[in-house]
Amino acid sequence: MMQSFEPTTFTDGKILIRPFKPDDLSAFFEAVQESIPELVTWMTWCKEDYSLEDATTYIMSREEDGKTEGEYSFAICDAETGTFLGCLGINQVNRTYNFANLGYWVRSSRVGQGVASSATRLGARFGMEVLGLQRIEILAATANLASQRVAEKAGAKKEGVLRKRLLKDGQSRDAVVYSLVIEDLTSA
Repeated sequence: MMQSFEPTTFTDGKILIRPFKPDDLSAFFEAVQESIPELVTWMTWCKEDYSLEDATTYIMSREEDGKTEGEYSFAICDAETGTFLGCLGINQVNRTYNFANLGYWVRSSRVGQGVASSATRLGARFGMEVLGLQRIEILAATANLASQRVAEKAGAKKEGVLRKRLLKDGQSRDAVVYSLVIEDLTSA
């Protein structure tokens, strides 16, 4: 059963996640440009020559978020200043078993400040409270230790390694799978 998506903001007082707006374009592009050396290693959408046209296509496509249950994208921002810090997405929503995948990235200058783990918890709250999901999964390549630390700091439980679960640049990669359920969010 499809639920309609209303623009929603979640905050913990320091970090907020909110739907993208067209005027996020320049801040988004700047954050990607700053972070290309890190993003290109893990993100399938990022490339060394990521252009303003690529960013425009992405930002304009966010207007379709929530019109189907395929993908929900959020800007991660500083709750006090509104500064653009990164992105969070919920995708691969499975209504048969009521779970989805959650992914994130934070601009390089704000890594190591708790932004991604806070945003992950906020995204999981959105998934459970707004979408009615019972489980959020986070997949990180086995070599992506930073992403694994984010999942753990967010309270996600490591469940195991999935062989050849991710594909990047035509190469299969093993991935560590983490999960968040409502009890993980209420116990911390």
